[in-house]
Amino acid sequence: MPRLLTAFLVSFLLLTSVSPAPQPAPQAAGSPILTNRAEEAGEQPAIVSIREAIRKSGAEQVGLAVHDLTTGRRILIDERVSFHAASTMKVPVMMELFRLAATGQLRLTDRLPVRNSFTSIVDGSEFRLTAADDSDQEIYNLVGREMPILELIDRMITQSSNLATNILIEQARPRNINQLARRLGAMDLQVLRGVEDNKAFRAGRNNTTTALDLMLLLVAIAEGRFIPAADCEKMIEILARQKFNDGIPAGLPPGTRVAHKTGEITRHKHDAAIVYPELTVGNTPAFFEQSSRKPYVIVVLTRGIAESERSDRLIAEISSIVYRTIRFNEKR
Repeated sequence: MPRLLTAFLVSFLLLTSVSPAPQPAPQAAGSPILTNRAEEAGEQPAIVSIREAIRKSGAEQVGLAVHDLTTGRRILIDERVSFHAASTMKVPVMMELFRLAATGQLRLTDRLPVRNSFTSIVDGSEFRLTAADDSDQEIYNLVGREMPILELIDRMITQSSNLATNILIEQARPRNINQLARRLGAMDLQVLRGVEDNKAFRAGRNNTTTALDLMLLLVAIAEGRFIPAADCEKMIEILARQKFNDGIPAGLPPGTRVAHKTGEITRHKHDAAIVYPELTVGNTPAFFEQSSRKPYVIVVLTRGIAESERSDRLIAEISSIVYRTIRFNEKR
């Protein structure tokens, strides 16, 4: 009898050691993600409201990715759909330059010549930018002079300077930018070139991103985990000086700190932000700097709305819904 019992136990142990644990079924890309069942009461109404706002806007496509650094909750809708990145590609350019500085490969105080002559990635032919098509026209008066890399980064982000971007991307290099993105988990974002390379545009060689990938990059900055936290805070300070605030910030309470980058080309309008929501302590508003509440990251990418103002309204409405949802969950 003891032998039979021993044999039974050995067989049982062998079977249980090789049987894989059941895995949850993978979730289809693009579907709303709710991290666990307990969240459904909070986030599901938000997803319904967001989808209704998208439907009413007439947008062809909207990608949304939200990550709350305090709770780990996410709201993701069509997060892996690829969009023309427009000027949101300037965020990973900045990140790579700060990485190069953090590893001693350049100094942000190094000065670069301000020039307006670039080569197409299609055939190496020369092209130039026009001040009239650039939101930072003042920099064209500085052609022939030199500017510190940090000042060029500031213009690239806060004023979305195309000229500064094309000067800087030659320092950062697209291959290195994409490698950094991959290391941070952004597997689909592609930075191929600077801006206004019309031959590349016609050839379909464009910078692209997904809402998920931009979210992952901003989370890395907000968490201060790919370079020293002090350097990440410098990037946040630059993003917080953004001059175009009709998207995500417009859907938030006045005074909310928002570190973000917008992007716009024909029928595309984007905004990608780190948001520091207001908390209430007793009857006194307390912002992130005065509390332990971490920020959340929100990325909204839109395609197919011809009027820029309508895109802004949609992005602001989604921003407002997300903000109210996060505040609701804090109070539960």
